[in-house]
Amino acid sequence: MNRVFNFSAGPSMLPVPVLERAAAEMVCYGESGMSVMEMSHRSPDYEAIIQKTEADLRKLMNIPDNYKVLFLQGGASTQFAAIPLNLIGRTGKADYIVSGQFSGKAYKEAQKLGYDVKCVATTKDDNFDHVPEVTKDMIRPDAAYVHMCFNNTIYGTKFGYIPDTGDVPLVADMSSCILSEPVDVSKFGVIYAGAQKNMAPAGVTVVIVREDLLDYAEEKMPTMLEWKTMAENDSMYNTPPCYTIYMLGLVCEWLLDMGGLEAMKEKNVKKAALLYDYLDSQDYYVAPVKPNSRSLMNATFVTGNADLDKKFASEAAKAGMKNLKGHRSVGGMRASIYNAMPYEGVEALVAFMKKFAEENPKA
Repeated sequence: MNRVFNFSAGPSMLPVPVLERAAAEMVCYGESGMSVMEMSHRSPDYEAIIQKTEADLRKLMNIPDNYKVLFLQGGASTQFAAIPLNLIGRTGKADYIVSGQFSGKAYKEAQKLGYDVKCVATTKDDNFDHVPEVTKDMIRPDAAYVHMCFNNTIYGTKFGYIPDTGDVPLVADMSSCILSEPVDVSKFGVIYAGAQKNMAPAGVTVVIVREDLLDYAEEKMPTMLEWKTMAENDSMYNTPPCYTIYMLGLVCEWLLDMGGLEAMKEKNVKKAALLYDYLDSQDYYVAPVKPNSRSLMNATFVTGNADLDKKFASEAAKAGMKNLKGHRSVGGMRASIYNAMPYEGVEALVAFMKKFAEENPKA
């Protein structure tokens, strides 16, 4: 098997045992006589799949009983509109923490809908090289919610704390860090995440929403964006992304077999430390993110020379380490080291970084 180390920010690499099991069950799932791709979502076989996926996700994340788990479509970006449409009816206004590109897009989407939304904190002027320090006094007490992006895929930053928003529900986009470590779900009103970074192939978006927040939807909002409708229909108001939910279920089983999120955090901290310790020990590469805001999942670095950065990504790909080119908006390199990336992949990357620096001295 000639697999590379895939450092893509998403869609990202999946655990090999998950892929192998999916391959084994591709043509015939259990005793069903068909692939999961061919199943009716109303069949007993598929109902068992989606129910077990939800149960395992609840177990992994210790999701309280008063939260609904929804399996939706449209990616996390669709939720940029769904969130205000579902929640702003509480008070008519909302606050946003803008710490990178995706939280900025969410903020603009709410503005586009004509709502009273306010950016209460941002690090845009510092090129998002750290996350903002947010305190309760910065939040409007009559805001319907506060929105944040917990891990910023493009810039390689992560909140090392959960902002205190008082009685105002906190809504968090966790697309690129969900299931990488334990999180206290009870501190959030809503958690949402596109699956393609750390949970499953692209196609399903998970929304975890506190039940008391399901009654504020705009009266004329599109039915497909209304969380309450989806909750009342167990995520099956229409045909859900069946196969991707099945794959998410396999990933959840794999994580449980690995020891759960505490064990996964230990592995992720070890991987990230290997890379960041090297970056901090030399001066060929620069890590632009301030140490107290560094992401465990997405590590960014640059040489300071655009041509060298381009050469680095190209030669790394030839050496079996693909998708290390940074996002087009920031350049440089980005190593996404999600749950499925083995420690050996980061070891190989660091060894290549050392070799590249030796062979390509700066002028």
